[in-house]
Amino acid sequence: MSGSTTKQAVAGFLTGSVLLAFVSFLLRKREKTASDNDQNSAKHTKSSLSQDISIPPDMRSEQLSRNELFFGPEGLESIKNSCILIVGVGGVGSHAVNMLARAGVGYIRIVDFDQVTLSSLNRHACATLEDVGIPKVECLKRYLRKICGGYCVVEAWSQMYTGDVTKDGDMMLAPKGRKWDVVIDAIDDVPTKSKLLSYCAIQDIRVISCMGAGGKSDFTRLHISDLKSASRDPLATKLRQTIRRTLSEDENSQNDLSFLEDVNKLAVLYCSEKIVVKLADLTEEQQKDGVHNFGAVENMRIRVIPVLGTMPAIMGQSLAGLALCEIGGKPFSPMSGERIGRNVRHRLFQHFKNREKKIGDIIKEKNQANNEVDANFWFGPPQIDSDDVEYILAEVWRNRCCVTGESLGTPLEIVRWDLTKPSNCQNIVLLSIKAMTDFDKAFEETGDGRNSVPEHIQSKIEARLQVCKIDSRA
Repeated sequence: MSGSTTKQAVAGFLTGSVLLAFVSFLLRKREKTASDNDQNSAKHTKSSLSQDISIPPDMRSEQLSRNELFFGPEGLESIKNSCILIVGVGGVGSHAVNMLARAGVGYIRIVDFDQVTLSSLNRHACATLEDVGIPKVECLKRYLRKICGGYCVVEAWSQMYTGDVTKDGDMMLAPKGRKWDVVIDAIDDVPTKSKLLSYCAIQDIRVISCMGAGGKSDFTRLHISDLKSASRDPLATKLRQTIRRTLSEDENSQNDLSFLEDVNKLAVLYCSEKIVVKLADLTEEQQKDGVHNFGAVENMRIRVIPVLGTMPAIMGQSLAGLALCEIGGKPFSPMSGERIGRNVRHRLFQHFKNREKKIGDIIKEKNQANNEVDANFWFGPPQIDSDDVEYILAEVWRNRCCVTGESLGTPLEIVRWDLTKPSNCQNIVLLSIKAMTDFDKAFEETGDGRNSVPEHIQSKIEARLQVCKIDSRA
C-alpha cells in the first residue's frame, strides 16, 4: 500500500470515527427521552415541555391576522375549532403539520413510529442535529409549542398505524364529542397506506393522501385528483390494486370502490413526472447477510428512495393548503392532470360552436313549422371562448365525462346542459361520445337531453355547475 493510499485510509477511518462518536453522543443525550418509545413503540407519548409558552390573546390575534384577512373571521374560527389527524410525519407530513399549526388549527394528532435520523435532516420541517434519535412526533410537538404555545393541542403518538384495532387502540378515534374534519395520509408504505384509506372510506371520513415524492423533482407537475385519475405515479398504481384487495377482504366494506373516483371523499396529491432516479442498490453487506435482517420494521421497504428535499416540503405544504381552504370556507377546484394543449382546446371549441349552431337551426325549424316561437329554448352565440374550455375541462370536470367518469383516454366533447339557459361555464358539461349520443337522442325524443342521465347523476352534475364561475376569468 502506498503512503498516499495509507493516508487516505487513515483519514477516512478518523472521519468515520468522529462522525460515529458525534452521533453516539447525540443518541446518549436523548436516551432518557426516547427510552420509553424504544422499549414499546405501541405506547403513544403525551409528554410536554416543562413549561408552556404563554401567548397573550392580543399577540395571538396578531399572529393569525394574515390568515384572518384571507379566510375572514368565520373561516378562521372554523380552523381554530378544527380537529385533524396526520399519519406519517416524515418529510411530507412534518411540513403539513407545521403549516396547519401555524395557520391556527386547534387540535392535531400526529402518528409516526419512526425516529429522527441524520438522513431525515434534508427534508424534515423542523428537526435539527439535537433531535437525532428522538421520535419524530416528539420533535414536532416540542417545536410547535414554541410557535403556538397552548393554543394548538398536539397529541403525539409514537406508534405505527397497523389497521388492527387491538394494536392501534384509540388512535383513529377523534377526541370525545368531536369528529375528524380531515385525515391527512403521508405514509410511504403501500399496505399500511391502503389500510388507512380503506378505513376512512368505510367510516366516511374525509381524507387527503400524498402519493410518491421520492425520485422526482418537477414541482410544476403536481396535481390533485381522485385516486383513479392519478397517472405516472407507481405508488398510486400499486395503491389502487392493494385497496381493491383490502376492501374485498373486509366484511364491513361491501366492496364499495366508488370513493376511488370521488375527489370529495379521497383527494390525492401526486406528481405526473416520471421518476428520474431509481431506488438505491442494496449494499454488499445486505446482499451477503440477507435483506430481511436490515429492516427497521418487518415487511417494510429496505431499499432507500433518493429524495430531493424540496419535493416532500412542497407536497406537505400543498396538503395543508388544501385542508385549510376546505375547513376555512375557501375551497378551490384543483387542476387535474396535464394541461390540455392549445390545439385540442381550439378543436373542442370549434366543435361546440358547430353544435350550438346546429341546435339553433333545429329550434328555428321547429318554430317555423309551428308558426310560433318556443320561449323554452335559449339560442345565440356561445358565451365562452377557448380559454374557458380549459377551465371547463380541467377545473370543473377534471378531464372526465360527468356521466360515465371516462377520462381523456376516450374522445370527449363539451355540451350545453340546459338548453333553456345561456351557454356559459355554469351550463356546460363534458361528455363522452356515447353519453353525448344518448343526450342528443333524448333531446330529439323528449326535448330535453338531460332525460338520458339517471336522476342521481343529474343531481351531482347540477350541484357541481352551481359552484362554477360564469366566466373563467371572473
